[in-house]
This record gives sequence, C-alpha cells and structure tokens, in this order.
Amino acid sequence: HQVEPCMACLAALLLAATWAQSGYLTVSIEPLPPVVVGDAVTLKCNFKTDGRMREIVWYRVTDGGTIKQKIFTFDAMFSTNQSHMENYRKREDLVYQSTVRLPEVRISDNGPYECHVGIYDRATREKVVLASGNIFLNVMSPPISISVIAADTPAPFSRYQAQNFTLVCIVSGGKPAPMVYFKRDGEPIEVVPLMEPPVNPSGLQDGRPARNLFHRDLDDTKLQKSRSLLDVEGRGGRPFTEDPRASLTPDSGLLLGPATEAVPETVVSREFPRWIQNVEPVYFFHHTHLPVSDGTVEVRAMLMWTLNPQIDNDALFSCEVKHPALSMPMQSEVTLVAPKGPKILMTPTRARVGDTVRILVQGFQNEVFPEPLFTWTRVGSRLLDGSTEHHGKELVLERVPAELNGSMYRCTAQNPLGSTDTHTRLIVFGRSWGVRAGVESCLGAALGLQSTGGGWPGRGRSHREWGGARRPTRASTPEPKPPHLQWSLWEDTETVQVRRGSRAI
Repeated sequence: HQVEPCMACLAALLLAATWAQSGYLTVSIEPLPPVVVGDAVTLKCNFKTDGRMREIVWYRVTDGGTIKQKIFTFDAMFSTNQSHMENYRKREDLVYQSTVRLPEVRISDNGPYECHVGIYDRATREKVVLASGNIFLNVMSPPISISVIAADTPAPFSRYQAQNFTLVCIVSGGKPAPMVYFKRDGEPIEVVPLMEPPVNPSGLQDGRPARNLFHRDLDDTKLQKSRSLLDVEGRGGRPFTEDPRASLTPDSGLLLGPATEAVPETVVSREFPRWIQNVEPVYFFHHTHLPVSDGTVEVRAMLMWTLNPQIDNDALFSCEVKHPALSMPMQSEVTLVAPKGPKILMTPTRARVGDTVRILVQGFQNEVFPEPLFTWTRVGSRLLDGSTEHHGKELVLERVPAELNGSMYRCTAQNPLGSTDTHTRLIVFGRSWGVRAGVESCLGAALGLQSTGGGWPGRGRSHREWGGARRPTRASTPEPKPPHLQWSLWEDTETVQVRRGSRAI
C-alpha cells in the first residue's frame, strides 16, 4: 500500500525537474471592449517566464482560423531593440509586455488575434518552448445612412376601397445591426410584430379591439371636413367638392408662356365611403437583416397599416435608429401629403407646326409624399400617338400638326392620400413664309384675284398692298376693274387678313 504514494511522488519530482530544465512560460492578452471604426486600438500581450526569450509573433486569424496573417515579429537572435517591450525582474522571473497598435481601426480589422511567444529550453538552445494567447477584436460601425420610402409606389388614389400602406425604413452601414423603430407625430407607435411579411397585405387583420383615436389625431380641420362629408351623405345631396378657384397655382403667368392658357385647376375631392372608421389603425411591423460584403448589415424595417386619408393626411412619421456606436438616435422623417397645385411647364413656349412639344410637371404647391402617379389625357380626344392616356411626369408631342391648335390636356396627379387635376391648352402657330404664301394664294383664288409671277397678288405693286393700279388685260376681252382690295400681312403674327373696303373677309 506504500508503493503507490511513492510512485506519485517520484512522478511529481520528475515533472518538476523537467520543468526546471526547460523553464516555464505563461501568455495572456488583455481583454478589450468593442471599439468604433476610426479609433486607435492597442493590443497588449503579457507573458511571464524564467527563461530566455526567443521570439514574439502576432497573427491575425481569418477564414475561421484556417489562415493566419503575420502582422508583427520580434526575433531575439537578430534584434537587440526591445523598445516595444517593458521588462523587470521579480523573483528571478522576467515579465514582458508586447504591444501592437492599430492607429485607425477599420471594419476589416474585426476578428481574432493571437500572440505567440517562444523561449529557449534550459537544457539546449536548439529547443524552443512555445505558448500563445488570443483575443477577439470587435469593431463596431455606426449607420452611415437612413431613409424612409413608401413601398409599391407610385400608386393611385382609391376612393371606394380600403388600401394598405407600407413605409420602409432602410438603414445601412451599421455593425452590429441597429435597433429600428417608428414614431408618429413624435410618439412611439405600438406595433404588432410579424415574423414574416404578409403574403396578402390587403388582408392585414388583428384580433385586438379597435381603440379611439388619440386627441392629437383629431384636429378641428379634419373633424369639420369629416362631418361635412357625413352631412352630405345623410342628405343625399351633391358630394363635397373643393372650390377650384381656391386652389389655383400661384404666379402661373411666370410658368405659362404665350403657348399655354392658364386654366383653373380642378381638385378631385377626397370623398370617403363609410368603410373608413374613426379609430386608431393597427400597425404591423417586420424587419429583415441583409449582410453586406464589407461586414456591415443593412436593415429594412416595414410599418404596415390600413390607410385612412382623412386622418393620415399631413401625419408625420419618423424612423429612429439606436446603435451602440451612436451617442444619440439617428432619424429620418416623412410627412404623408396628397398632391396639390401642380405647376406645368411647356417647351417651347411658342410652338410652331412641326415642333416637338414637351409638357412637364415642374412641382407642386406643397411637398408631396409618397411620389404621385401622373396620368396625361387629352380632353375630348385621343393623344397624338393614338393612345387614350400617358403615364409619366412629362408628356411629349412630336412634330405637332396644326390640328392640335387649341387642344387641351389634363394632368392627373394622385397618390394614396388624394388626387388633383390641372389643365393646359396648346397653341400652335404657323410655320414659315411659304405657308403664308400658300394661304394668301388660296385666299386670292377664292376671291377671283390674279397674282404676279412671284406668287403674290397685285398689279405690279408690292405683295403687301394691292390697290387700284391698272391691271394687264387681254386685247380681245377687256376685264372689268376689280373692287378695291387691300392685303395686309404682319410678320410678328401668323395672321393674314383680306379686307374689302372697310369690311374684313
């Protein structure tokens, strides 16, 4: 029974003798908290040994540990410079500290690092004892951009069917992924989280009972308009329509040239059916994380609810972001607004036959969100290309003929919150002297006149005026003297007038 303890003591003595011959070595790296992109970072490797140091090597580990990139090396055999280390003796032990400094850390510096230290074996200098320590450098990056857009736009305004509306907040450049939330009129929105986006957004339902609107959502203007609509419906009278004269585009004379005519804007009123309830909507929330190749994460947060144009028009929605690398929240705001007062610009301002005319919506009286849908139609007829309507901010009429003179065009701008119409008239002028000469020849032929060889009517006089001068006659049949006619032509306009005496023809 006394043999086993003696054998254990012998093994311990042998291990101590071996350790005494080879020396001992311990390595550790001081832990670091998460750092922000652009900061200066110092990695510190502490090691303690009673032997002679051989080398220090720092590695950056990539690809899950399969690749080690050497970033610093100190070899005691070829260098006597130990300025990067601090050492002192304590109980005949040497304590070292090796540091590596990253002056401006980047996202690509994120990952594990290792410090390898080697000392000489006490028995032989040909043998080296190795030890290592590791640390994970966590590099954070604050979001660099935030924006709020409306999904599925541009979209038309629906007066008789409920529409679901989706705001998408896109936050990019953050690491780790930031926390995103929405506010309405400065107050956080209580949402119903969704694990997956709804397949049919029009079927968004929630079992919670409907709650009354906050007092801030019911201002006097909206209540008055809502009651007016209900009163009209109750009486069965004519639906409420905004006064077109009260919504004219200001300074239209500065925008409309002589080729257009200022036509009063027709506003399509927001006449809402009874399916719209005066209750606070139920908001659904869903977000996705999309990894980017540079190591950051793009977050897309979606807020979905059933739109109520009566209440949601002029509502302020904000998307806010919290991130550990930000000292204060980051936000982006949008205000839901229906379009009003489109400003129309026509080029050229003086259109002639054969010109290409462009009619463009240059802006609105207010800031509109989401982006409206533009639809162009010709009042009472089809467009020049034969289509009934054209979608887009600009209407292009190529090689306009004289038949389009006086034609009127309607532009309908609408988004899910409302719709508005505006009109413009196209005036097409004549083309050239050749056209005017042809017009004058036709008028002269219709009056039984005879023109000179140059194509202009007259009896040897200027083409601008033909008076009572004697006309050349045939010898056999003298012609009677024609009545007194005067041809007038103004170059600044494309008008030809024929006057007989004092009465215009």
